[in-house]
Amino acid sequence: RFLNVSGVQTCALPILEFIQSLLSNSYFALFVIIAIGYIVGKISIAGISLDVSAVIFVALVFGHFGVKLSPVIQNIGLVLFIFTIGLQAGPGFFDALKKHGIKLAILSVCLIVLAGGISVACRYIFNLDMSITAGLLAGALTSTPGLASASDQFGPAASIGYGIAYPFGVIGVILFLRLIPKFMRINIAKEEQSYEAEAMADYPTMKSENLLVTNKNIDGMSLIKLRFRTMTGAVISRIKHQDSVEAPGRKSKLHLGDIVRVVGTDDALQRAQILIGETTDAIIPQSDRIDVQTMLVTNKKIVNKSLSELDLQTYASATVTRIRRSGIDISPSPSSKLRFGDKLTLSAPKDQMPTLSKLFGNDTKRLSDTDILPIALGIVLGVILGKLTFLGLTGGVLIVALILGRLGKTVPILWTMSGPANQLLRELGLIFFLAVVGTDAGSTIVETFQQYGIELFAIGAMITLIPMIIVMLIARLVFKINMLTLLGGIAGGMTSTPGLAAITPITQSNAPQIAYATAYPIAMVLLVLMIKLLSLL
Repeated sequence: RFLNVSGVQTCALPILEFIQSLLSNSYFALFVIIAIGYIVGKISIAGISLDVSAVIFVALVFGHFGVKLSPVIQNIGLVLFIFTIGLQAGPGFFDALKKHGIKLAILSVCLIVLAGGISVACRYIFNLDMSITAGLLAGALTSTPGLASASDQFGPAASIGYGIAYPFGVIGVILFLRLIPKFMRINIAKEEQSYEAEAMADYPTMKSENLLVTNKNIDGMSLIKLRFRTMTGAVISRIKHQDSVEAPGRKSKLHLGDIVRVVGTDDALQRAQILIGETTDAIIPQSDRIDVQTMLVTNKKIVNKSLSELDLQTYASATVTRIRRSGIDISPSPSSKLRFGDKLTLSAPKDQMPTLSKLFGNDTKRLSDTDILPIALGIVLGVILGKLTFLGLTGGVLIVALILGRLGKTVPILWTMSGPANQLLRELGLIFFLAVVGTDAGSTIVETFQQYGIELFAIGAMITLIPMIIVMLIARLVFKINMLTLLGGIAGGMTSTPGLAAITPITQSNAPQIAYATAYPIAMVLLVLMIKLLSLL
């Protein structure tokens, strides 16, 4: 207490020098920024939090005070993040164009084109630097892949525009998606019923029935001669002939009075009834020779092989009655190709189950294993493609990852990752990237905000809101898209995960999630390409 002010200052100097020496170490500073960013990101105000994106705002502050990080960290983070995003989006990106209709694709295109058009118009009206414009576009759509592309194309200054536009990009989308159903007086319950009716047509429920063989024309005919699966679309899991119960094989024959266990959709079961006979309440007793089990596809050797190629009936007198993939039951057909992680329901002789388990893998541990080789090779191919074309680093890695994610496997490499592994690498790459671009931009952010601040914030708000308003009116009033699908589609088209989280509680339906998963990969790719096009201006 007797220490004078000059003494305090003298003692403080070594402490400040020690802190400065620590922060001059890129790796120490990196993890300090990440740690503080995660703490800030967990702070929730009115149910809204920045989550991992808070890292860039913390990095901007550190950068303002002179902290620098190695650009090597940025490039490693960039390729990890873009590659894992593309690998995850690959199947959804291509399937969305043919499964869920062109409407959501058009919705995503309209959102991105409108946002890009408004950005370009504001660039000329307000005389903005193109790097700031690209950052505003990425921030207004809360797209970190867009920021990655903008930074790769225009340099670290893009993150300034991103940082200014991002807060309203998050809050504006959330408020719009939560309030628009009330503003338009939408009955959510009716929208749920309408969606469920549509979904039943896309993914009909799999059922099972016991049928009594009463058709005299098929008495004594084998299943292969009947072409049962081709004719009906259903599969037979068990056959009771007199007092014997057996698993169906190629040479299995049906006789009058047999009871057959059939699995399929309503339409498939109706066709089976026409071919075989009427339903019966008679029960097929459990057999000590036949078993029904579920097995996971974790054997890389059979991924992408069709059921006809495996020829399970010849191999082990086995029949696949269901394929469960991504939470959906799929009716199997000879052309059905297996994917890593599929869960199969199998009917087969008990003594063949160990053989089938070995064939399919059936190892839950393998679902969480991470093979680094495909990741390294995929990134190498992406970098090469980017160098040889106009796509650049981010575009090359993204396109390669989308294609590999769609292929799933090219002998002998399996281009898949478990969900947890993908999420870990994706988030690791993201925080590395955000930390470096934030510190690079931090040295000039104050001057830039003083020059553009309120103006940039207003421009970012326009880029966020105007496309959503236009697309909402056209999609709802002209195309009559279900509101739940539309909300999810807009969240995906705006690449806004917080927006999806905001609308999830208002419905018990999974419609928003499905629409988001369809629109998001399309919008993500289009936004990256849109930012690439800005460089031509």
